[in-house]
Amino acid sequence: MIHARYLLETPLDPESVAAMMAGEQSAGTFVRVPGETDELRERHGARVQRLTVLGESDCPTLASAYLERKGVTGPWRRAEVEIAYPEDNVGVNLPTLAAVVAGNLFDLGEVTALKLLDVTLRPEYRARYPLPAMGIEGTRRCLDVHERPLFGTIIKPNIGMSPADIARLVQSLCEAGVDFIKDDEIVGNPACAPVKERVDSVMKVVRDHRERTGKEVMVAFNITDELDAMRRHADHVLAQGGNCVMASLNWCGLSAIQALRQHTPLCLHGHRNGSGAFGRHPAHGIAFPAWQTLYRLAGADHLHVHGMGGKFADATDEVALAARRCLTPLGSEDDRVLPVFSSGQWAGTLPSTHARIGGSQDFLFLAGGGILAHPEGPRAGVESLRAAWEAVTAGEDLRQHAKRSPALARALDSFGSR
Repeated sequence: MIHARYLLETPLDPESVAAMMAGEQSAGTFVRVPGETDELRERHGARVQRLTVLGESDCPTLASAYLERKGVTGPWRRAEVEIAYPEDNVGVNLPTLAAVVAGNLFDLGEVTALKLLDVTLRPEYRARYPLPAMGIEGTRRCLDVHERPLFGTIIKPNIGMSPADIARLVQSLCEAGVDFIKDDEIVGNPACAPVKERVDSVMKVVRDHRERTGKEVMVAFNITDELDAMRRHADHVLAQGGNCVMASLNWCGLSAIQALRQHTPLCLHGHRNGSGAFGRHPAHGIAFPAWQTLYRLAGADHLHVHGMGGKFADATDEVALAARRCLTPLGSEDDRVLPVFSSGQWAGTLPSTHARIGGSQDFLFLAGGGILAHPEGPRAGVESLRAAWEAVTAGEDLRQHAKRSPALARALDSFGSR
């Protein structure tokens, strides 16, 4: 069975509404129809596994014209509901899996708020979908970095530079010692830097750096587009010696990401931009644990989780939970994906990042301004991150460690009040 957990708000009896949700998303509808036999319902009907009433409020989160027509008023009860759906209703069909656990549930008139909190699968069912192409260990092998987090940055300014400008910046970042560089999410195929020309210019720099130093740098080229174009772009990145592409998951969609994964062996860097529209409201939408399950089944190797104390609205606990979920296998094999911390990150946020995800070093730490805007330049920005990591592993306060690291000291002085 596929288990989905929800936060439900309704002025009606929560048990009745939960049963209706299970029927709506499986073998039933609002009335029994011919052919809907007991045997069919037993085979294909979803089941409410658990319901816990959490409390009530005097006003609804969202309006419902359906309830207003019927004159139904509060109180509005909240409950946590778990529903189990037969796997055979879905087969190996990721868009249908999403339609089953979410589908029309958010539109039901009886519901004034609904949040899909989590989706959990049997290891045997998860095994019917592909594993990540690289995941954590493959990314580490590619970069030959094993005993620390991966440190990276974002091309900034994020839009407006020519391919030659971007290549010069990438060259300076390679020389500064970064492990990873990515395009910004709004840079797909702009007139100022078309993706083919961008890949050609950047990969020449990366190949030259690789041949000269033996150091691999992973560049995530943003190839977000319609599917055929993404396939062409991925082929071109591979032909030029690249190892990673990036896509905006929410706007490409599950099927396109799944098809792209099947098409290319490249590492797939999954950007979550737009996820606030789905998950930011505490009572309505799709929470990250459920969202990440779907996109991991689609084939992402890396997933953005936002950042500790960053510029986005997520609480620290939410960011930490998102990262820990990426580091938790969905099945019995190692199908973990690399959590990517981004948004306002710098050397000063590294210790809390490490601590809040249980001491793991398996994460990609992207510092845009934290590297590019360091007063002494990108090399010092990278040095400040490595010095902060040395302090973390030694159990030393950053200020104390900064006495032996000018790059870290300047980062603390420059970014510490932000």
